[in-house]
Amino acid sequence: MSATISLIFIGVAVLFIIGIKFLSSPKTARIGNLVAAAGMLIALFALHTPDGISVWTAGWTLNYTLITIGIVIGLVIGAIGAYSVKMTAMPQMVALFNGLGGGAAALVASLEFLRGVQGRNTVTAFITVPMLFATLIGSLSFSGSIIAYLKLQGKFEKPITFPGQNILNGFILLLILALCGWLAFNATIPVAATGFIVMFSLALFFGIAMVMPIGGADMPVVISLLNSFTGLAVAADGFAINNTAMVVAGTLVGSSGTLLTLLMCKAMNRPVTNVLFGAFGSAGGSKAVAGAVAGTVKPVQADEAALLLAYAQRVVVVPGYGMAVAQAQHQVRELSDELGKHGVEVQFAIHPVAGRMPGHMNVLLAEANVPYDQLVEMDQINPSMDRVDVCLVIGANDVVNPAAREEKSSPIYGMPIIEADRCKSTIVMKRSMAAGFAGIENHLFYKDNTRMLFGDAKNSLQALITAVKEN
Repeated sequence: MSATISLIFIGVAVLFIIGIKFLSSPKTARIGNLVAAAGMLIALFALHTPDGISVWTAGWTLNYTLITIGIVIGLVIGAIGAYSVKMTAMPQMVALFNGLGGGAAALVASLEFLRGVQGRNTVTAFITVPMLFATLIGSLSFSGSIIAYLKLQGKFEKPITFPGQNILNGFILLLILALCGWLAFNATIPVAATGFIVMFSLALFFGIAMVMPIGGADMPVVISLLNSFTGLAVAADGFAINNTAMVVAGTLVGSSGTLLTLLMCKAMNRPVTNVLFGAFGSAGGSKAVAGAVAGTVKPVQADEAALLLAYAQRVVVVPGYGMAVAQAQHQVRELSDELGKHGVEVQFAIHPVAGRMPGHMNVLLAEANVPYDQLVEMDQINPSMDRVDVCLVIGANDVVNPAAREEKSSPIYGMPIIEADRCKSTIVMKRSMAAGFAGIENHLFYKDNTRMLFGDAKNSLQALITAVKEN
């Protein structure tokens, strides 16, 4: 590889790292996307042949024609998606785009492997292993992401399980690994193509079988994990075709996705294995009997709740998936602005796994132009919750359930929550008393300092806004 190409790839790697760093904050996320995209564009036009000769000197102009066509098609599809998909449907789009990335990585590795089978390039075990790894992980990510997309669309949100499912999945995985082991050392024989197609098909099926038992509310973890799979597949492709930029980009995505997955599992006090194999939330799981929690439910009307909010000094809003479903983020921001005019300090407490994708609540609130400095993470706001006058819970359930702290027999016991029950007054906005994803009663609803404001979140918020303006 020429010194110029090496320097370009070092610069590309730096841009990728800066882009990932900027993505860690809502304030700089847009810039981070642009920086990383610029790095990828530079990498595309710094491609080199397997022997290290730049395509500029090799004269592969056809490659650039295809690359340009691909970029234009991708830009058009991305722009249409960005402008037409509602923010509430962003988790679905993220899952779908991630799946396409995994599928693309699998196709690249597959084509390279089949070229070797046909004798069109030299294939050794050192090169074959990353090809097979990229095919396995990429195809798994593709099919798994499609199922995640369908779950987020509400096609089959509940876990789909049957007796012996994990044993069957384990057997399929062992068969896939056995085929990969055999193909690694027999890639040049004609029958290897058939074995490869069987392995590819099993990997696609395994992705479906892996995600189907997982409940819809665990999708933030699943999306993050599948995203890391896509990154690892891209990195393996980079090793197979000798592309440094792909190795760097894939490794960054794979490692950051893995860390995010582990952090979210920690936020739920559950290991990754429990998310993937536990079918949490399925029928037959632990479910509290309605009315078994001590205390009574105390409904409140919008005008009464507005009085509490308007005359408070400090209000904390806890958004949840119910806010996303009601598409009420703009009303939340309007209520926050009105309270600010009354001299009320308003903050938003963000739970790491609230919603249906990593950072779901941050994305929705940012789309509604809620100031970034009002968004506070769970660990930062919990120590001061006892000094909050009113906590307004909008469509959140399990992430504010004190059973995680009080009930050792609860399936969510030990899960870190936003401690809304410690506030002086708590108003919970909810359609009904229906249980959350964990299928258990929420102890918060029965606390002496809790009032329930029933109804659609958007309509209830509009009523609150009107009442606050009148005070």
